[in-house]
Amino acid sequence: MSLRGGDPTEIGGYPLEARLGSGGMGTVFLARTSSGRPVAIKLIHQQFAGDDEFRIRFRQEVAAARRVSGAFTAAVVDAAPEAEQPWMATTYIEGKTLAQRIATEGPLDGAELKMLAIGLAEALRDIHRVGVVHRDLKPSNVVLSPEGPRVIDFGISRAVDQQTLTMTGRVIGTPPFMSPEQLQAPRGVGPRSDVFSLGTLLVYASTGHGPFDADSPYLTAYQVVHEEPSLGAVPQALRTVVESCLDKEADGRPSADELLVLLRDLPTDLGGTDGTGEGVGRTRDMDTQHHLAASATPASIAPAGPDTRSADAPLGRRLRRRWRPVLAAAVAVAAIGGGAAVLNTGGFGARSGGPEDRAAATPGATLQDGFDPWHRTVQGGRADIPDELRCVARGDALYCGGGSVVATRIRVSDGTPVWTVKSPGVPVQGVHLVGATDDTVLGYRFAAEDAPQDPRSEVVAVDAKSGRELWSVPSGAQSQAVTGRTQDAVVAGSTVVTVDASNSRFEARDAHSGTVTWRKPFPTGSQCAPVPVGSRLLAMCATNTEVDASEVRHPTLYTLDRASGALGGRIEVDGPAVPMGVADGALVLFQARMEGTALAGYDGVARVHPASRKVAYTRLPKTYTGTPGMVGGALYVSRQTGLVTAIDPTTGREKWSRQTGVEGASGPVAGTGALFFSSATGRVVALSPSQGKFLWTTDPQADGLTGEQGASPRVTVAGRAVIVTAAKNTLFAFDAQNPPTSG
Repeated sequence: MSLRGGDPTEIGGYPLEARLGSGGMGTVFLARTSSGRPVAIKLIHQQFAGDDEFRIRFRQEVAAARRVSGAFTAAVVDAAPEAEQPWMATTYIEGKTLAQRIATEGPLDGAELKMLAIGLAEALRDIHRVGVVHRDLKPSNVVLSPEGPRVIDFGISRAVDQQTLTMTGRVIGTPPFMSPEQLQAPRGVGPRSDVFSLGTLLVYASTGHGPFDADSPYLTAYQVVHEEPSLGAVPQALRTVVESCLDKEADGRPSADELLVLLRDLPTDLGGTDGTGEGVGRTRDMDTQHHLAASATPASIAPAGPDTRSADAPLGRRLRRRWRPVLAAAVAVAAIGGGAAVLNTGGFGARSGGPEDRAAATPGATLQDGFDPWHRTVQGGRADIPDELRCVARGDALYCGGGSVVATRIRVSDGTPVWTVKSPGVPVQGVHLVGATDDTVLGYRFAAEDAPQDPRSEVVAVDAKSGRELWSVPSGAQSQAVTGRTQDAVVAGSTVVTVDASNSRFEARDAHSGTVTWRKPFPTGSQCAPVPVGSRLLAMCATNTEVDASEVRHPTLYTLDRASGALGGRIEVDGPAVPMGVADGALVLFQARMEGTALAGYDGVARVHPASRKVAYTRLPKTYTGTPGMVGGALYVSRQTGLVTAIDPTTGREKWSRQTGVEGASGPVAGTGALFFSSATGRVVALSPSQGKFLWTTDPQADGLTGEQGASPRVTVAGRAVIVTAAKNTLFAFDAQNPPTSG
């Protein structure tokens, strides 16, 4: 890859020849020493050079890489961790990464697989002998050189005798390849955590998929900690060794030295994968190939029907059959020095009835009487599955839901819980609270795994005052296939509009009584979802053919009469397109640029005027990647690295762009004179709406995955009170005029 405009021509006296790649922390260039030897130079992004935490972590990376330089790693040639823009040069290793190899040629087998296993075990042995734990062993960090596999990227490694850096509250690593202890107690991670990661990597190398794959990072994490691995497609000769590596307890795993003995005793030819095993030939790399597409791209969930799950199938396999995605949202979840792709959606309408429910605090907003900053964790029906909530505030009542919580009511003033309604089942990632009226709260409930006769998903109405369940109705789960979001029900005034369980029609009910006011079948051969546009409702539809082909490229919009359900005239839209919000009475959609079935970013805006049924299109000057959002008539994109860009939806021009320290932030949410963006760790940044000026940022409040893309906004504003949701059902609140600023 040639150098780009703006790239340096030399670093530390090394002339640059090409750009090798770029990640969340820095860019890697190909350069030459004076003698002509090729080297790879990692240059830290300029925006992080002044961040003390990044400098500490980079110094750790350089120190660890120097200690482990050997036959199975990339030796450090030179480094300047204290430079104005820090960099490190290592020997350049020719070859594909394991991720690239599997993606292009499929799983390994036979002698090639055995040599990979032995080479990686030898690499771990050498790494551990010098007192370093890698902590991010994954396919993209293994280079298949002509001399054998090399382990690279020590960006999140640490010396065994060194305290783990956790000041940002991040769960560091890549979920499908992390050990149970890395997810539960990262400070206690030791060498045998790497052995667990090696076991997951060998499963991936031999089958094309990981042993704990699931449709969300939370379910993947749950399975890593609690469930047995899926090893049916692993060659029998290798399976016993892999099982020992994947022991839930670190003490039950072999050391790298012991693992070498086990691997060397295996037959020379391990044999191929079992052609009947699940996932044989799949080439999905959870780190580099993302699940398929981003929130602009559809995903469907299998309709309710007879459950043919095997009683003894691993949880991951059961979940994949139960919630079968046709096309899932891509979410880049990246930590310092590495990342992972996971499934998550959200965005427009995912928190309540529409964009107006994300309203800013009014000028001169005040605090609730007796307000005091608070911090709380809400226990759901499945406390063993960490999740996030989304909330809406009405007066002193805060209503939240998501994951294994149908809904909960909490006092804004002091965080006191009033009531909680729990869901017993395994949630669909990204499905949160439906919304609230003056007297009713609506959320989703998922059936327990041992109750397949129950509706698999339901919309549940709860009395806002008492928490008493009022009614429930089976819900379809097809909306993401059309709109790119997981919301299947919306609140419009005192009415809730849902999609029926068979994904064939809209149903409208009085939110409190549950009385059906109308039913309206979808247009023939279509799948549809409700989309709020101010006080109006639209139906966004796609043909069954496009949904089945996982390519919704030509969505159709219809006005949807709130009183009768009658569909108005067709409005054809060039897609893929994701509803974002309302500007000047028009529905604003972000147009996605696709590379095959993968999202390359957003490169256009469509503005739909329901009254005239006209659509105006604006091309953007470049393609924007990250989490989209909209508030106050402007579009925003938050990149995984923390860069936030504001875009005028009418002209397509950038209003401003600002680098923040909040990775994977979702937003925006408007407050008094501020826009709030927040990540899964609960870290919040406030920017001025007009110019994006940095106002303040907070420290993290929970251990969560950072770098996520596609998540719906996590901040709720109630007067001057800012309420933030974070990983593991964490909630906290503070005064916007007196935030708990970082440092």
